[in-house]
Amino acid sequence: MKFNKIACVDYTKMNDEAIAQLQEYSEEKIIHPDDFPETKEEILNRIGDAEVIFVSWKTQITEEIIQECPNLKYIGMCCSLFDDASANVAVNYAREKGITVTGIFDYGDPGVAEFVISELIMLIHGYAEKQWKEIPHELTDLKIGIIGLGVTGQLLADCLLPFGADLYYFSRSRKLQYEQKGLDYLELDELLETVDVISIHLPKNLEILQPEHFEKFGNGKIFINTSLGMPFDLKAFRNWIKSTSNFAIFDGDAKKDVPQDIHERKNVVIGKKSAGWTLKTQERLSEKVVKNFKEYLQEN
Repeated sequence: MKFNKIACVDYTKMNDEAIAQLQEYSEEKIIHPDDFPETKEEILNRIGDAEVIFVSWKTQITEEIIQECPNLKYIGMCCSLFDDASANVAVNYAREKGITVTGIFDYGDPGVAEFVISELIMLIHGYAEKQWKEIPHELTDLKIGIIGLGVTGQLLADCLLPFGADLYYFSRSRKLQYEQKGLDYLELDELLETVDVISIHLPKNLEILQPEHFEKFGNGKIFINTSLGMPFDLKAFRNWIKSTSNFAIFDGDAKKDVPQDIHERKNVVIGKKSAGWTLKTQERLSEKVVKNFKEYLQEN
């Protein structure tokens, strides 16, 4: 099967090998932009009369855009697809129109876990300019709560266990195999009252922490978020981080979501790069995107 046009709407982060494989199925040359469209008109211009498009998590493919692209048959999301609510593509609407939408999973998780471990160690030991407590701490016996024990949360737990950290978790489903490894399941309120550090790993657009949760968490704590977006009430977080005894660590992808006044606080660490972006991440992303597309071709 060959299509008249396959379009990359933005910088999907696919490697050259993946683009070359996709080119075999497109009459027109595939243009792989190194940026992200800022307007609806620019998105529509890049799609044109394409039957197949690929898009990163940063560009919104709305119902309105889908309506104006009648040739679309396939949308390949070069990012995770948990559900319609957290997706940057109007997935349910597209499928109602007979358009296949696919997403990928488990491609950048190791890098995220390594980022959390790296920044947490830097902070508790004071290896950089910031230090959590007056006396440096180890991971040993440090009470750490993981919120969201999916693939990233599990990788983080596996990294922390050999250091002797005291691990707890809250997740929408129990993970008995990790409880057997030594993690204790606690409901969210109890977890926040128990631990000194929380690390949040949730789907985009899922806001879980409200003002009462920050009150339960208290002061002298470390807050880590590598989820896309803000899985917490911003006003409540802003009040919580005013205490100089509290510290927060964000992935580099959070730069656009975290307000400037929080950026500038001495007790906030924001990564300079996307935590999950490595050469291996690009390889996994590219392979999975192409695999999804080829499976679609086989089925159709």
